[in-house]
Amino acid sequence: MTEEAPSRLRLDKWLWHARFFKTRSLAARIVAGGHVRVNAQKVHKPAATVGPGDVLTFAQGRDVRVVRVVAIGERRGPAPEAQQLYDDLTPVKETVPQNPSYEGKGRPSGKDRRALGSLRRSPLE
Repeated sequence: MTEEAPSRLRLDKWLWHARFFKTRSLAARIVAGGHVRVNAQKVHKPAATVGPGDVLTFAQGRDVRVVRVVAIGERRGPAPEAQQLYDDLTPVKETVPQNPSYEGKGRPSGKDRRALGSLRRSPLE
């Protein structure tokens, strides 16, 4: 008797298998709150099924994730195994510029601040 892998899986279970959420109940709560879209359609039931080729859009923390389901996992395995279950289609965020650093030293010294001040134009010019 050979068991074949299922072609579709519950949405909350797949999100948990793919390690997007720490617990299955948290994944179910996010889906039930209407915060997940499957193929651009809002889904309100954690029991909705997903399969290979479906595109999921959901909020994870402060980011919006867009992923395409590639495979259905049999178990919640380690992270490298979970990353093979999806293709990440999330657009690349522009990085926020960091505070200027002074040659890796962090905060400028008094001498550095005076040197910067001499480069600025005086208000009388």
